[in-house]
Amino acid sequence: MTDVVQKLWGFCHTLRHDGIDYGDYIEQITYLLFLKMADERGVEVPRRMFWTGIRDRSGTELLDHYVEVLRTLGKTKGILGDIYSGAQSRFTNPVILRRLVSLIDEVEWTTLGVDVKAEAYEGLLEKAAAEGKKGAGQYFTRGF
Repeated sequence: MTDVVQKLWGFCHTLRHDGIDYGDYIEQITYLLFLKMADERGVEVPRRMFWTGIRDRSGTELLDHYVEVLRTLGKTKGILGDIYSGAQSRFTNPVILRRLVSLIDEVEWTTLGVDVKAEAYEGLLEKAAAEGKKGAGQYFTRGF
């Protein structure tokens, strides 16, 4: 799992140079991870809001579609609406978003187990806190 955290954290530096801070990066990764895991589990999502719709796009079409996905899912009833309520894209560079989507798509997240996913999330939060940009408090994600 450390490899996954290291890959994601390494990519965080790329995003930071594009003006996306650590807190926004973790937020955006969470939105993409939930959508990828919903796809893996066969969770019903509104029409055209599938993970493959993001995965198979590039360029400004990808940026526009990602904004539409976040907005639509935020208006959905149930848990998806709760997760995506108020969600906004922080991406301005479609190449960067495309690289993050590809990185997330490489892993079959639902086969990793809940504790491993929580450890990955905690690992990113710890690294962000260590950078001193978002605070140095403890984060508890067990049951995530």
